[in-house]
Amino acid sequence: MSGVQRVLVANRGEIAVRIIRACHVAGLEAVAVYSDADENSRCVHMADHAVHIGRSVAQKSYLDPDALLKAARTAEVDAVHPGYGFLSESGAFARAVEDAGFVFVGPRPSVLEQMGDKAAARAAATAAGVPVVPGTEPIDDPEDIRRLADEIGFPLLLKAAAGGGGRGIRPVSSVDELLDALPAAQAEARSAFGDPAIYLERAIQHARHVEVQVLADGHGNVVHLFERDCSVQRRRQKLIEEAPAPGLSEETRQAITAAAVRLAEHVDYRGAGTVEFLVDDAGEFYFIEMNARVQVEHPITEVVTGVDVVAEQLRIAGGERLARDQESITRRGVAVELRINAEDPERDFAPTPGEITELVLPGGPGVRVDTGITQGDRISPFYDSLIAKLICWGEDREQAYARARQALAEFHVEGVSSTAGLHRTLITDPELTAGPVHTKWLEERLG
Repeated sequence: MSGVQRVLVANRGEIAVRIIRACHVAGLEAVAVYSDADENSRCVHMADHAVHIGRSVAQKSYLDPDALLKAARTAEVDAVHPGYGFLSESGAFARAVEDAGFVFVGPRPSVLEQMGDKAAARAAATAAGVPVVPGTEPIDDPEDIRRLADEIGFPLLLKAAAGGGGRGIRPVSSVDELLDALPAAQAEARSAFGDPAIYLERAIQHARHVEVQVLADGHGNVVHLFERDCSVQRRRQKLIEEAPAPGLSEETRQAITAAAVRLAEHVDYRGAGTVEFLVDDAGEFYFIEMNARVQVEHPITEVVTGVDVVAEQLRIAGGERLARDQESITRRGVAVELRINAEDPERDFAPTPGEITELVLPGGPGVRVDTGITQGDRISPFYDSLIAKLICWGEDREQAYARARQALAEFHVEGVSSTAGLHRTLITDPELTAGPVHTKWLEERLG
């Protein structure tokens, strides 16, 4: 792989394990980083080398650009892979990586900044001929907000321009509610994202969340790996994902994947990315954002297409062209991913950090488990509470769901509460198995 032989994995947990595996398969060396809390983590033991980067709190380790760059220099790597979360979509970090002489495994800094600014991303989508949800540019004058809200119509979403991952969003149903929510929303946006800018967007009722995986090599070649449905979510955090999206007409599928490719081409994208859409009851779709990184749910796309998304990221970072063209990428079967978190659904999904005293993982045909932990590890209070992702494939939807039910029956964890029990209930729900469901389905079902 030209130009890249040693990669710093600037992340932790299951995505760090995933990247290390891809590096080793490609014949590359992988360097892990770890905080105080992760000293004995699985990714540290798997890597060829590991560098301590700071204290347990993320701001003093995985969110510290200086610590990561120091680790990159110490380990004498060629490239830095940011994974997802943390600094993966930070244009400033990507630029600092490149300025330090390393390859950033991801989009160019300017594209990260463009896609990270929701108003700029909407403008790019519009310029690329991609439908967007009716909305506004960033605004702060209450009188402008009142007028624009009336023009768009309620219900609306009050959104942080620099937000992402389902955060920085407040639904409002009237002008009074909007004006009351504005100061708090601006303060929240400033605190969470360092930018108080807010914009308005029409709330599409009973919409589905459908996203398209794209790959672009920076040489003008862009392909899509079809779509995923991520509508089973709570407070805009995904719990179950499925590929392909159930019940999507072939006409809509072709249109939505073509739109994703157009956007990637328009912004001169490089690497793996996901273009996210809302799809209404009539099959009309609207761009909402582009996640300029590898997604948590990328494995279901891998198992239905046979394309290794992380391997392609590494190839592209090494300056190579895409290994496959669009005509050669086909889809086979159905895959579903279940995110098992250390959370207690009976206590409003409160995190339950602690030691994993027992862990039994499922197996069998069509079952893949992505995890960064082993029995005896601790779920840290400092980071995301993900225990494992169960990825279940079948020749059709019925078989995929049957394998998911069996995988859940085999999965067992002790020492922390988990969402596995909730998944066992959901995966047999007749509304979900009949599919598709909308993004409010789970919240309505949970009451």
